[in-house]
Amino acid sequence: MATTKATCPYCGVGCGVLIESDRTQITDVKGDPDHPANFGRLCTKGATLHLTAKLDGRALFPEMRRSRTAPRQRESWETTLAFLTQRFVECIKTHGPDSVGFYISGQLLTEDYYVFNKLAKGLIGTNNVDTNSRLCMSSAVAGYKVTLGADAPPACYEDIDHADLIFIAGSNTAYAHPILFRRVEAAKAKRPELKIIVVDPRRTDTAAFADLHLPILPGTDVALFNGLLHLLLWDGRVDQNYIEAHTEGFEALKQTVRDYHPKLVAETCGIAPADLVLAAKWFGEMPAVLSLYCQGLNQSSRGTEKNAALINLHLATGKIGTPGSGPLSLTGQPNAMGGREVGGMANLLSAHRDMANAQHRAEVATLWGVPDVPSKPGKTAVEMFDAVASGVIKILWIACTNPAQSMPDQAKIRKALDNAELVIVQEAYVDTETAAYADVILPAATWAEKEGTVTNSERRITRFKAAIPAPGEARADWRIVVDFAQQLEKILRPQSMTLFPYENVERIFNEHRESTRGRDLDITGLSYQILEFRGPQQWPFPSEASEGRARLYADGKFPTPSGKANFFNATYKAVAEQANSQYPLRLNTGRMRDQWHGMSRTGKVARLFEHVAAPELSMSKVDMGRRGLQEGGLVRVRSRRGEVVLPVAVSEELRAGQVFLPMHWGSRFMAGLGINALTLPTFDPYSKQPELKHAAVQVEKINLPWHFVAMARGEPGDSATAHTRLAELRTHLSAFEYASVGLFGHSQQNVILRAAASVPLSANFVAQIDKILGLNDADDVMHYEDKRRDIGRKIRIKDGKLAAVRLSGDAAAKGWLQEWLAQGASVSHLTRALLAPSAKPPQDFAPRGRVICNCLNISESEIMAQLKSIPMQSATTLVALQSALKCGTECGSCLPELRRIIQAETLEAA
Repeated sequence: MATTKATCPYCGVGCGVLIESDRTQITDVKGDPDHPANFGRLCTKGATLHLTAKLDGRALFPEMRRSRTAPRQRESWETTLAFLTQRFVECIKTHGPDSVGFYISGQLLTEDYYVFNKLAKGLIGTNNVDTNSRLCMSSAVAGYKVTLGADAPPACYEDIDHADLIFIAGSNTAYAHPILFRRVEAAKAKRPELKIIVVDPRRTDTAAFADLHLPILPGTDVALFNGLLHLLLWDGRVDQNYIEAHTEGFEALKQTVRDYHPKLVAETCGIAPADLVLAAKWFGEMPAVLSLYCQGLNQSSRGTEKNAALINLHLATGKIGTPGSGPLSLTGQPNAMGGREVGGMANLLSAHRDMANAQHRAEVATLWGVPDVPSKPGKTAVEMFDAVASGVIKILWIACTNPAQSMPDQAKIRKALDNAELVIVQEAYVDTETAAYADVILPAATWAEKEGTVTNSERRITRFKAAIPAPGEARADWRIVVDFAQQLEKILRPQSMTLFPYENVERIFNEHRESTRGRDLDITGLSYQILEFRGPQQWPFPSEASEGRARLYADGKFPTPSGKANFFNATYKAVAEQANSQYPLRLNTGRMRDQWHGMSRTGKVARLFEHVAAPELSMSKVDMGRRGLQEGGLVRVRSRRGEVVLPVAVSEELRAGQVFLPMHWGSRFMAGLGINALTLPTFDPYSKQPELKHAAVQVEKINLPWHFVAMARGEPGDSATAHTRLAELRTHLSAFEYASVGLFGHSQQNVILRAAASVPLSANFVAQIDKILGLNDADDVMHYEDKRRDIGRKIRIKDGKLAAVRLSGDAAAKGWLQEWLAQGASVSHLTRALLAPSAKPPQDFAPRGRVICNCLNISESEIMAQLKSIPMQSATTLVALQSALKCGTECGSCLPELRRIIQAETLEAA
């Protein structure tokens, strides 16, 4: 057995993990107690990484089809790379370098990013290389650049321990960055006087933890921040000395914010004037203020202005660069920061150089040994797929990302993929939505099989090695790019020295390191050896330094021509798509606690479905009542671009006029094109980041009387059978008007299909589902059919336990049968009762409900039962609950919800 250090491949917190393996297979993961990002803690997703390290759905060898109508077939690497080289050469010679594009990912390692960038801009001569970080972090990048002069978050995680006020805007940190939120909780417990303000239209678990929640209307962030600055000026709480010594542009902004008086701002934002005044008072009076922010600010057609308006508050009060103070954007992906460092976006070059700057282009050309770097702006994410749709880009290379799930306006994205002459997908998983459009599959290694570096949200670089070899013929992403580039340059640069002389990943890092010399992110003092023996380090770390710098701009000097920071004169503008009589509701999208991105990895772990089993529309009780909707009833949600059908659930988090959908579900897990069938591609003029967070929608009740539920139990440790069943069930989703598939269970991988249709589906179709789940007529299968009412039930019992269930026509019994199957309880005493028309569960059945604590499999019903024996007036209720059940004592991801449950029960008891 071996233990290997690595980082978690999920969010940008950058948690260290210890991978335990037998050097061929991963057996377990634990948090790395020595890693300064998490000190040994992992969230529910990170703690189950070993359960994703299976071959289920993995791309194991190259596949290729030579025409769109032909199926993909297995090919050798040599044949595949030769084919790609030929196609690229033909396309470039016929249509020019800009006829190809690369869409890459914040989940790549920094070295992977570097060679992709060099391939496009240095060898081919196109700036058409962009990343899914455009969808999450580009407005944060632009916000930093227009104010502070560089894409460099000035604060660090340690500032949480020193802050007097933590100002969280547009981030449900408790769900999206759980381990960082554990530090916030710990800081509050240690210093109860610490104030927390949360700005969010929803009363999320993060907002419920706050001392002050500002439930602003969607998209009104700039109005709020300008209103706060107005009050800071009015009350004399700005730092005039700092403004004069270290900033520029304040007078123009001062004139703008004069108009943002409290009454107007409160009405615009939909908050109480007194809350606005209190927020300004705390921001101005507290010695140290730390701002944490994420997609609520970024995913907007005004994202740059939102980011800059918040940074303005720090500059105006001088609360930046000192312990506990500064604006810290929370990165969405594990290496979005590293990709930006090497210029892996259409408007950037290595080491934070700008594509539009001729001197910067010349510096990179000299470093790479090429005549020049193209000056024509490259296509950013939305623009790139528009160019594919119009035929301007003929060949699209997609690496480690899933745009057929994650991009806005899915109908348009899929038309673009259909229109491309050649789609190459470099991917670890062959079962993603995007892989279905691939003409060529290049099998890539994934997180535990790779060596390289990543940079987290606080500018901390971690180096790690592979724990196990990549399966099959999969290769590291950098190796795939280099192998292809070396073949391509033999034709495009036949007499020249290779641009890709990399025999190992360390040589790529060293070249990247040299590109940073003298830049704001100078890491010339780092090496693989230093990172290995000293552990993760923050940049800048120049050659003369003995350690990295935790905080930036403590001296008041900024990387701008004048050395001063710039106030950005932001003005409030509404969201890109306004609600009207046809589309009266404002849709907000966001993350769930236990899923990540498009679920290509988390969607393979049954226990990660236990907290939220399937997508549902969250809606206020008022809006549900107006439409005559019932909890769990099906609704059609329609925007100007598409529609989805799914259940509706009442939510106390939302005010009337707003609805919420989780972002993770795509067409692999539900009927239709997924949640992003609704979202709009309108983007910010500075950052080119689309407004994925907001859209105008209508919601209507839909009557689908014929219900269908099918489920099967998996054996412990057998993920392959569940994956096969899930893949086969997915092929039938389009037959239903509503459908979702997923997994359930804690130790078993049980599979379930939930669906509904307006008319009964054919007996032949139902028989196909029965076959997938092992419900063929056999000695251990019982069935009941009422053809007159189109009701049917089939139940398979194995070893006295439910093995599989299919309910068609009437699925009222689905809840208790699912729990019975998951628990593995004996049903030998029920037999015929399982087929009875009554939907009532047996008298000895006790429903567990949702699982709240995923680590220890503690359900909502168990928590509620335990609370009955605890005095609700006690300040130690949570401690008593944890002492009894241990919930929340492992990863802690359920702690915010536990507090919310206790608070609700305390109020009810009172």
